[in-house]
Amino acid sequence: MIMTAPLFAMAQWPSEVTMVTSKGNDSVTVDGDLAKGKIIQDLSWASSSSNACFVATQNSKYRGNHVFFATTIPPHSIMNISVTPKDAAGDLSIYGYMSVSEEHNLVPDLGKCITCEADYKWDGVWKNKVQTSERKMEFNNPTDGPFNILIGVSAPGGVTTGQFTIKVKLKS
Repeated sequence: MIMTAPLFAMAQWPSEVTMVTSKGNDSVTVDGDLAKGKIIQDLSWASSSSNACFVATQNSKYRGNHVFFATTIPPHSIMNISVTPKDAAGDLSIYGYMSVSEEHNLVPDLGKCITCEADYKWDGVWKNKVQTSERKMEFNNPTDGPFNILIGVSAPGGVTTGQFTIKVKLKS
């Protein structure tokens, strides 16, 4: 199910950002394709101490096209976000950052954020853990106000196509 945000919210994000409206205590899904994205050459924003999204040693996992989605996390909510490639062998990476509702900064022009999360293919094997092609992250808003969440989907260098589904689950 694809839902759109109110027009006033859509006008604030750049046109390459797809708006996703979450539903309280429910899930929504949106399909995407890396072919509709763009390469982000400067990944220094991700490892800066103001964002702390992923360490620079993981930049190679984000050298492919980036596709963007945005949503709002309401007060007193937890939001789980996942991305799953349509091809089970697909190698996608995901990141997301929370910012105040008045800010609509898109990477690489992200000076700071409240929190940033990322998930990507592991470099090795973890004891007693199995990784699938699904990537996940979680955001928590314990405050009385809403926050913006920007979701970025990417892949390793050279990967410029690949279809996927994003799932946004909101617990209010």
